[in-house]
Amino acid sequence: MDLAHIQARLWRGVVDFITPPRCLMCRAPLREPSSLCAGCWAKLQQIDEPLCDVLGTPFAYDQGDGVVSAAALANPPPWDRARAAVAYDDASRPLVHALKFHDTPEAGLLMARMMARAGRRLLAETGLIVPVPLHRRRLWTRRFNQSAYLALRLSEQAGKPFRGDILLRVKATPPQVGLDSKARQKNVKGAFAVAQARRALVDGKKILLVDDVLTTGATVGACARALREAGAAQIDVLTFALVLAPLRLHI
Repeated sequence: MDLAHIQARLWRGVVDFITPPRCLMCRAPLREPSSLCAGCWAKLQQIDEPLCDVLGTPFAYDQGDGVVSAAALANPPPWDRARAAVAYDDASRPLVHALKFHDTPEAGLLMARMMARAGRRLLAETGLIVPVPLHRRRLWTRRFNQSAYLALRLSEQAGKPFRGDILLRVKATPPQVGLDSKARQKNVKGAFAVAQARRALVDGKKILLVDDVLTTGATVGACARALREAGAAQIDVLTFALVLAPLRLHI
């Protein structure tokens, strides 16, 4: 064990002594930081195979590798594959909001670990990890881009390159909350672009696009189109949560 590892463990011990680890949702005492208790963990609806290879939505039974759902065939998205760790519901919402609105990095660490498991194949194949960006005005007021935080943590875990300066949000748009699918698509149309000086980094690359929640796919779809226009060879999407019933929006 090297000196840096020893120092990190000693510091972790000091921090845990001063502020003992607690469940990120119910605040019950824990042994490990950035974790959930067994009860809260069991409430999460984790998304595992079998699932649609394109949308990442779960199937009721195994239909074989690479099977695509009827929804993906009827309305093919602008990305190649999407994966999510959990369903977005009453159990997962507190984690998403803790990172997104309350600047709780511990929630992001747990979310990224779960995303790495759900998206292990995507991470193994990608050449570059890119987060969904915030407009500079939104970033100024929020001071935190949860997608960039998750993407950076995934980059560290997988040993894959991360770039937060490739995809730009060039148009400030109203929040997507409460909008249906068509309104969301209209809201983000033309909102994203690849920085002209970074287009060579995208051309021919397999890109992994990272966000916290996939709802109707309007936002990541607009990002995927911008990346595709810049020459990306493959675009996969990895999120922490997936809204399984996007017609009943509740984010």
